Amino acid sequence: MLTLTMMQTMWPQNSDQPRRPDARLLEGVAKAAPAVFAKYGLTSDALVAHAMAQFSHECGNGRSMVENIGYSPERAAQVWPGRFTSGADCLAKVGCRSGDDPNFPTKLIDQVYGGRNGNLAGTSDGSKYIGRGLAQVTGRSNYEKLGTKVNLKLLDNPGLVNEPDNALECGVAMFILCGCLEPAKANNVAGVTKKLNGGDVGLQDRMAKLEQWKNALLQGALNRLGASPALATDGAFGKKSIDALTAYQSRKGLEVNGRADDPKTLAAVEKDIAALQ
Repeated sequence: MLTLTMMQTMWPQNSDQPRRPDARLLEGVAKAAPAVFAKYGLTSDALVAHAMAQFSHECGNGRSMVENIGYSPERAAQVWPGRFTSGADCLAKVGCRSGDDPNFPTKLIDQVYGGRNGNLAGTSDGSKYIGRGLAQVTGRSNYEKLGTKVNLKLLDNPGLVNEPDNALECGVAMFILCGCLEPAKANNVAGVTKKLNGGDVGLQDRMAKLEQWKNALLQGALNRLGASPALATDGAFGKKSIDALTAYQSRKGLEVNGRADDPKTLAAVEKDIAALQ
């Protein structure tokens, strides 16, 4: 079960990194978690871990809820070499005299994203429907599909994706719309990444975050099942966590191996947690 304490530990606000996650976002995610995960069929900690691992990568642990479009002309030419041969070429095609023009970022993105993901060419759709939210939904057509799914007028107000009360449902609904549930059930993180992201960008980080979230959720479950002393739900499965796990395995007559990925142990934990509901 995902809790506010877990969110605060996994997405820390005391990080030295910029754009610390909004406390209201963490509270909103934790509050919505029980209903939202059940509503969309993420009925096990393993499935929740897959979703949260992807979200953690996509939005930088809550620090990057809106896509950064602050490219320089030179950087834009590096990112989109098929469109621009140089910074000067980029400026000429976008129609700006310099990268300091306050309209440059939106003009650039309108051109680059125009005609993609349902964005209408020659409009401001590109910059209006940039990546947002836990799953970084991008493009007019995706905002439209997601809005229909969660009953929000996202085409009129795409920023609703980031509202604390909406963030988790929008993220999970996008996870479902992209077809991530089946590969998540197969524990195929590469398959989940392909569905959500369209490629394998950041795959190693997503894999590392998946292990952290699985561990954190297991720590939370062991706490609910009587771990003493209570464990920090930080995803770092050290000696205290192993001791708590082996104590549980011993009580249940399971193989005492201290492995956080032991299938029989995880099945027993899920069964015991379900009995507490």
